[in-house]
Amino acid sequence: MSIVDPRTGEPLADVSAPGDTPAPAPGLPDAEVIIDVDRENIQQLLELSMQVPVLLDCWAPWCEPCKNLMPVLEKLAREYQGTFILAKLNIDENQEIAAQLGVRSVPDVKLISQGGLVDHFQGALPEKQIREWLARYFPAPEDAPPSPEEQAAEALAAGDAATARALYEQLVQEAPQHYPYQVELARALVAEGKAEDAKALLDNLPPEERDAAPARGVRASIEFGEEAPSATELAALEGRDDSEARFQRALRQVADGDYEVGLESLLTLMKTDRAYGDDAARKTLLRVFDALGADHPLTVTYRRKLFAQLY
Repeated sequence: MSIVDPRTGEPLADVSAPGDTPAPAPGLPDAEVIIDVDRENIQQLLELSMQVPVLLDCWAPWCEPCKNLMPVLEKLAREYQGTFILAKLNIDENQEIAAQLGVRSVPDVKLISQGGLVDHFQGALPEKQIREWLARYFPAPEDAPPSPEEQAAEALAAGDAATARALYEQLVQEAPQHYPYQVELARALVAEGKAEDAKALLDNLPPEERDAAPARGVRASIEFGEEAPSATELAALEGRDDSEARFQRALRQVADGDYEVGLESLLTLMKTDRAYGDDAARKTLLRVFDALGADHPLTVTYRRKLFAQLY
């Protein structure tokens, strides 16, 4: 798809052929990394794209997703230090240019190089996805800070549920239609001891998201917390080594986040007393896998162990 210069009416080159990638630009002062574009400077912008790739953000003042996306793009433009130029086009004030560009909804972000369209995306994508999209064309900055998603995941893994929750709340606010953020927020709420808030959040998800594996996993975590014996009940099991006591201890281990020990306890119980609780150990192993997620290292390891035990 070629881009037409609105002043001359002449099409510029299309560089969207497979294998074409924009050449990176030298480092630029911060003031030159982000510009506003209109009819007066669109020609200069297209000429500039012959030397420096341009990320054109087509937005509108009435568009809430545009307001959420723009600060993310501005941050990335500064972070990439002139590898590309971020140009912002208000489509309400530049309807002719927007029409020439084929903009039908906003936000619409177009990567332009050598005067032609290389690629584009629509909608307020999460920062992580934008970084992945940019990585198709540009090497990531060496000193790039961790993304908010990475910060939140690291905080949750470190046991700092409050920080993780605050980060996910901000991400949900910025991208309310990106439902994985809401699932992760629910996970952080569970870790913070706010299971009821997590349930309410999950209940309000669209059905296809509510029934998907990530949300089911968070629900499983909530259920383990509800099913596991209290400290008093656990103390009453002291000295017992029957199947019921071993199963209850395993539930407590899983509810406390001691997943590897809990999985090992459940696998051992399944080996020694498969009939206990109508195959409760195996069924609970599957629920823990659901809670951890299919790609979790413990899920991979213990699925293999479970398969070996069964077959």
